[in-house]
Amino acid sequence: MVRNVVYLVVIGWLYVVLMMAVAEASNTTGTVLGAIVTFFLYGLIPIALVVYLMRTPQRRKEIKAREAAEDLAHKLRATENAVPASDPPDAGRHASCAAQTDSIPAVGKET
Repeated sequence: MVRNVVYLVVIGWLYVVLMMAVAEASNTTGTVLGAIVTFFLYGLIPIALVVYLMRTPQRRKEIKAREAAEDLAHKLRATENAVPASDPPDAGRHASCAAQTDSIPAVGKET
């Protein structure tokens, strides 16, 4: 809502400055060059500066949102390309099946 009011003020001010420039150009002692200078110095340059300064917080939010989206995409790509984890170790403290072969004698028995 506030942003819409700001743009209405900008449009209104540019209209006033345009009318000042027309009055400058149509005056008997005025010139078209004076009208152009009036329009730029009273209208476009100050309004461009005000709009730029007023949009600074919004630009910062957009930059932060874009960086957050890029970070999230980077993390998603990293998890998709990650090497799968190995099988968890045996928590039962028993020997694995591969270790129980005939060539390895059992503990405590002599062959």
